[in-house]
Amino acid sequence: MRTIWNPWHGCVKCSEGCANCYMYFLDRQRGLDGSLVRRSKSGFEYPLHKDRRGRFKIPSGTTLVTCLTSDFFLEQADEWRPQAWQIIRQRPDLHFWIITKRPERVMQCLPPNWGEQGWENVSLAVTCENQRCADLRIPILLDLPFRQKHLSVEPMIGSLEIEHYLAQGKISAIYCGGENYDGARPCHYEWVKSLSDQCRRTGVRFSFFDTGMKFVKDGKLYTIRSSELRHSQAAKSGLSFSPQDDSESTE
Repeated sequence: MRTIWNPWHGCVKCSEGCANCYMYFLDRQRGLDGSLVRRSKSGFEYPLHKDRRGRFKIPSGTTLVTCLTSDFFLEQADEWRPQAWQIIRQRPDLHFWIITKRPERVMQCLPPNWGEQGWENVSLAVTCENQRCADLRIPILLDLPFRQKHLSVEPMIGSLEIEHYLAQGKISAIYCGGENYDGARPCHYEWVKSLSDQCRRTGVRFSFFDTGMKFVKDGKLYTIRSSELRHSQAAKSGLSFSPQDDSESTE
């Protein structure tokens, strides 16, 4: 089971992938300014919410995608983050999946009792939307004290050559998708195929879950507005890869 926890909302754009940020788009639809960072009033302690019987509403084993409408390591959230860490510590039975574009701030933002490898229920992913961001962020991620390290290639707006990083055996999985909403830039099949092949050669799990609204294959541009169709077409591509499935198929 997977759900979303947004202890704060709003973000500051910092790289190419932010140009057509979905959060900014949705906030504009509601007449809000996505650049204003604010603490969630009702959702900050969401992982600790209980029902009338005193049981946690979020069941054990759930994965919480954390800070999806912001960045957990955003400077504007420094005053709230210590309490967020305390909440994470109180639910060791949940898995907190954190995505960031600011890996350079992670070390200074970790709690004092983090340990040499970090807490077992927290994994970190950095966003790598193109080669420049991959070369900037992945080396930092590789040295950070987390038990599980992932890459989020979303939105994919350029080809990536990162096999030399993957070969170090420190990246557990890559999640890849195209861009959506206003101004969506094309995602090319060849880019995704190349990244999938790199993962297969290095034994890294690869999930291609969304073609994006503009998808190019064999030189033809397809406009796919339906999210259901984008997800199904990504699944039909056969580009997703699990090392476990691959080993079973070759036995």
